[in-house]
Amino acid sequence: MSNVIQLPGQDRANNALAKTIAGPWPSYAAFKGLPERERWVLYGSAKAYREALENQGFVMAEGYDDFVRRVTRELSL
Repeated sequence: MSNVIQLPGQDRANNALAKTIAGPWPSYAAFKGLPERERWVLYGSAKAYREALENQGFVMAEGYDDFVRRVTRELSL
């Protein structure tokens, strides 16, 4: 699957995959050396950013549970 992003308002019926974001996903591994409080803040920010994209109609190819597992693993939470 390619990295396809469709702008809001484009015809969803003509291109069902157009609003799917397939990655690459941002990595949070570089932040695992931060204090735990800051890592939790980053985790919350990652979830809020994903939610904002989904509220705009974008679909992530990475399932939510996989997203949570990946981000918590990368942040050592």
